[in-house]
Amino acid sequence: MVTGRDADKAKTVLQRVRDAGAEGAVLLGDVSSSSFCEEAVACTVSEFGRLDVLANIAGVMWRGSALKTDDEEWRRVMATNLDGTFFMARAAIRTMRDQGEGVIINLASTVGLVGTPGMPAYCASKGAVVNLTRALALDHATDGIRVNAVCPGAVDTPMLISGHHGEGDTPDAVLARSRERIPQARVPRPEEVARVIVFLAGDDCLHMTGAAIPVDGGYTAQ
Repeated sequence: MVTGRDADKAKTVLQRVRDAGAEGAVLLGDVSSSSFCEEAVACTVSEFGRLDVLANIAGVMWRGSALKTDDEEWRRVMATNLDGTFFMARAAIRTMRDQGEGVIINLASTVGLVGTPGMPAYCASKGAVVNLTRALALDHATDGIRVNAVCPGAVDTPMLISGHHGEGDTPDAVLARSRERIPQARVPRPEEVARVIVFLAGDDCLHMTGAAIPVDGGYTAQ
């Protein structure tokens, strides 16, 4: 079940799912609404019979110090990154508990582990996602529900490029600066993060829950 606010992007993802030989459906909505999250889980169960895996990957970013972050931006970041993750997880847990099994994967960030300057709202939201993941994992360990977080660093996506307004901040310049900070000296593609999510969704890691896994080329090891 593909959810999101952008119909065109959702249709693109759905087509890729079908091209891979699987079935899928789209439900448009905003994860910052708890009622939409409940609807998304209910529709998934109605369409497919059960809910095995929830991947909480919706996210927004705001670049700016505390003094450059107004109330509206702070709440926008928290509403999607933290509230949406919690609302979707809560809705999924009800169904997964009845099934006796399920997997939840939350997309956090390296800045939820170590922080970074100029992004207090984003750092706070992702740090909260990391600890929310741990709390949910402990609460539901005996329900057969595993909850883990994936913590990417810089990834070659439009979000990485967004919000840079300094002189010379072209996409290539942003990518070059990112490479300089990463011990592997490269910026990964989104598919590399996706493969970690797929691993966590499978049966090769049944004893993993409550983990926050960096996918960062060694950035947090420094």
